[in-house]
Amino acid sequence: MRLGLVLGYWGAAPTPGFVELAVEAERLGYDSVWTAEAWGSDAFTPLTWIAAHTSRIQLGTGVAQMAARTPTATAMHAMTLDHLSGGRLVLGLGLSGPQVVEGWYGRPFPRSPLTSVREYVDVIRQVLRREKPVTLDGAYHPLPYPGPDGTGLGKPLKPILHPLRADLPILLGAEGPKNIAQTVRIADGWLPLYFSPAPERAALYAEPLSAARPGFTVAPLVHARVCDDVAEGLAPIQAMLGFYIGGMGARGRNFHADLMARMGFEAEARQIQQLFLDGRQAEAIAAVPAAFADEISLVGPRERIAERLDAWRASPVTDLLVTSRDPHTLRTLAELVL
Repeated sequence: MRLGLVLGYWGAAPTPGFVELAVEAERLGYDSVWTAEAWGSDAFTPLTWIAAHTSRIQLGTGVAQMAARTPTATAMHAMTLDHLSGGRLVLGLGLSGPQVVEGWYGRPFPRSPLTSVREYVDVIRQVLRREKPVTLDGAYHPLPYPGPDGTGLGKPLKPILHPLRADLPILLGAEGPKNIAQTVRIADGWLPLYFSPAPERAALYAEPLSAARPGFTVAPLVHARVCDDVAEGLAPIQAMLGFYIGGMGARGRNFHADLMARMGFEAEARQIQQLFLDGRQAEAIAAVPAAFADEISLVGPRERIAERLDAWRASPVTDLLVTSRDPHTLRTLAELVL
């Protein structure tokens, strides 16, 4: 397995020391560093800053939100940063959910998410290949724009910039079974949000991943912390899960809660949702099972983490994307994995 460092998105201010962490990860042999976006900092700008301070480590968006940019605009970001970094960009994309797409970006959430994602990736691939002007007879991302409120003067265009790599890797964040299956067909890799290497969860991923071609990347985000007290180490992970499962979605449409339910924790997922949406956030966090948080994480003393890594090695995972800002944890995982 390869290792990646996940920096996520910023809070109220830039994350202190994020460049130094990326430099340290590169020194330790980490293969990649990843940034994200929600409704604050964007995913591409911090990576550009990191690129200027590093020389080898790959630069991943994990994930850039599709609703934030048209597919051609995303392709422009990707081509530009790939040139500036000497071919180190990995383009991770995610659809997000209705609350963010409609509440923050002011765009309708697609009625057919699979179609929207497929069209989005198609347009980016066309831009990167630069074989001919980009066109798409699509339901969500048509080019040129055909709408009745347009001028009718749209012209198919090829990018002025020659892409550094026509095969720049595109990875997709996907949670539902159909979305994962499509990711295997149209993308170069999958970015699972919650992934369990436990054998009893294998059926969740086995069928779609059986069709993956050689070299397909499976890179889950894994919360990690080297510490003596497992319960203490799991507490911030449970707090994060309480927020995402409880609040990152509407009562009837929360992809994170649905995923937790499919992983065998349906009653707990619905309870967390109910408590959070009723304004009882502390109770929602307390309702997150430690067993679920532990299953998708690497927490505890070095010896415990070393033992639990065996299950990850036996899984389809190719890259562990480590969510940690603790240099000691990053060093320990480098020693155990690399």
